[in-house]
Amino acid sequence: MTRRSPAPIVGLFALLACAKPAPAAPVAIELPPVAPDPSAARHAPNIVPVTPVPPAVTDHRALLDPSLATARAPDVFRARFRTTQGDFVVEVHRDWSPHCADRFYNLVRIGFYDGTRFFRVIDGFMVQWGIHGDPAVSAAWRDAQAQDDPHVRSNVRGTITFARTNAPNSATTQLFVNYGDNSRLDASGFTPFGEIVEGMTALESLYKGYGEQPSQAKIVSEGNRYLLDGYPKLDGVLDERVEGE
Repeated sequence: MTRRSPAPIVGLFALLACAKPAPAAPVAIELPPVAPDPSAARHAPNIVPVTPVPPAVTDHRALLDPSLATARAPDVFRARFRTTQGDFVVEVHRDWSPHCADRFYNLVRIGFYDGTRFFRVIDGFMVQWGIHGDPAVSAAWRDAQAQDDPHVRSNVRGTITFARTNAPNSATTQLFVNYGDNSRLDASGFTPFGEIVEGMTALESLYKGYGEQPSQAKIVSEGNRYLLDGYPKLDGVLDERVEGE
């Protein structure tokens, strides 16, 4: 009797062994509560920018007091980001995710992302950023959660979404842009509020060599100093603005 070759079965096991698990969702860390800093409202944020130095933030009060940044966003608007790899433009549709659109609009208007680093850049998956370079500002915004919105758009290539913890209503300031089709994130409450309409090449050119190494907890507690010392090749935001304002 002729014996059949086990090659197809061996090949199947080889393929399974080589399969890589999907990257972890772009979840923002959930830190234990800390005592409020009574001096936070009295000092100007110590912004550690990327080179070249961005323009000065015009209103430090809103950076340290989220209650001053609650304007309603236009139904559709565009925000331009200047980065160390070039510009990109986000077009926001408020009807996709009203609470996230409002939060993004206010953060851009106060210059929140000036000097922030793209600390998690995963090829083919996404780029994540949005922890402020000054720990006092991060502390001020840690409990300023945006409410969740019903899911309207999917996390497809080029869409922009707020990172969040596993808890409801946990989005604060961190963002990510999808490099590919990440529709698997939809069921976990990640709701896109806009899309990249210019400069996707700049986003895909960001430095990816550090992978998952930078610690979110240390960025929050130590600010950009931690990233400058340990991860000097990271790209970052020079400044951002709402176009037409």
